[in-house]
Amino acid sequence: MADDRFDLVVIGSGPGGYTAAIRAAQLGMRVACVERYDRLGGTCLNVGCIPSKALLDSSERYEETRHGLGVHGIAVEKVALDLGAMMARKDKVVRGLTQGVASLFKKNKIERVVGSARLASAQRVVVSGAAERTLETARVLIATGSKPSSLPTLPFDGERIVSSTEALALPAVPERLLVVGAGAVGLEIGSVWARLGAQVTVVEFLDRIVPLMDRGMGRQLQAALKKQGMTFRLETSAARAERTEHGVRVTLESKGESFTEDAAVVLVAIGRCPYAEGLGARELGVAFDDRGRILVGEHFETSVAGVFAIGDVVPGPMLAHKAEEEGVVAVERMAGQASHVNYDAIPNVVYTWPELASVGLSEEDAAQRGLAINVGSFPFMANARAKCLGATEGGVKMLADARTDRILGVHVLGPRASDLIAEAALAIEYGASAEDVARTPHAHPTLPEALKEAALAVAKRSINI
Repeated sequence: MADDRFDLVVIGSGPGGYTAAIRAAQLGMRVACVERYDRLGGTCLNVGCIPSKALLDSSERYEETRHGLGVHGIAVEKVALDLGAMMARKDKVVRGLTQGVASLFKKNKIERVVGSARLASAQRVVVSGAAERTLETARVLIATGSKPSSLPTLPFDGERIVSSTEALALPAVPERLLVVGAGAVGLEIGSVWARLGAQVTVVEFLDRIVPLMDRGMGRQLQAALKKQGMTFRLETSAARAERTEHGVRVTLESKGESFTEDAAVVLVAIGRCPYAEGLGARELGVAFDDRGRILVGEHFETSVAGVFAIGDVVPGPMLAHKAEEEGVVAVERMAGQASHVNYDAIPNVVYTWPELASVGLSEEDAAQRGLAINVGSFPFMANARAKCLGATEGGVKMLADARTDRILGVHVLGPRASDLIAEAALAIEYGASAEDVARTPHAHPTLPEALKEAALAVAKRSINI
């Protein structure tokens, strides 16, 4: 049927998939997007980035109202938590954004197809839903994302041993929450429930939290979270678990010793793995690596001509904005445009308080590449706006090439680091030097002045410290 012929069929409607679909439509392609669920937006909008940030913001306000307003001369009595209302607000935020994607599909004349997709060939996608439908297409873009990784010793039961999906919708504040994994997801969700009253213990197999971030700033973040009441057990693994009358008893092992930890709920947050099950990609001949990721070339085309892949299902950091950039570049290259993704300019953020954000290289990365660098640092303790906010933990670290002064990496631990990192990403994208940032006027008093000061510090000429 003519109505079932498309220039591009996108499988998956997460940030990578829906962004690619919209950009392809803008470029004149007739596009269909297949999504197995009745809501668009994928993991990020429905059970990941968006609901977690909604709860982080709500719980942050709750914590500040209870303990952080006195210093500003504001006395608040009888602060009460309405968890149901907080969860309802989270759901409303999610609903509004997913409906927004649906509106964008209508605006761009993208056909939305609900059901599970299977690749019958590089030009034919069979969708199993209320009724089976076959879509004929010139190209296919796989954007099926990822799912939470599990531990054989802690199998998910959806009630007491949960993934991030269930942990964002618990019906009550657990008295004790055990988080296995000290990456962004574990620390963010752990922070939410700690602020709301749970006793949170974080277990990490490695000797550091947030292992993909700057080591020194990771230590500072751990110290800040400890002050907030979170307990950390590093170089520790979860050996086994058993259900008890009121929760879970987990046997932990560390440096040859075993001990138990009781919790009402255990969150397993050890990372995510690519999701391509039931897609028929392997059967079609699409090549995968040993970690289950689809292998692609520079145009994001797989080993099967006409089949492309982006986002969490291909190698690289599992970040929504990385998937978005790849989606745009993939379809622009399909249209014959010159386009690229600068992976050194993709920021990474941990949305705790304080926030931790980075872009580009760390000192360890630079050492591994044999790069000589100059490092400039500036603490928020010396930043006027941070002083006014009463949020002076952390600071900014900037790495610049010792020969050219080109900025190689920026790391921010502090208030609204997730917003501040955008300036650093732009600087790296445009090949700016530390001197360029140092000589750029920054409004006073603002938090971004800390980036300017760190840039000045690269040349050892900070003004305010």
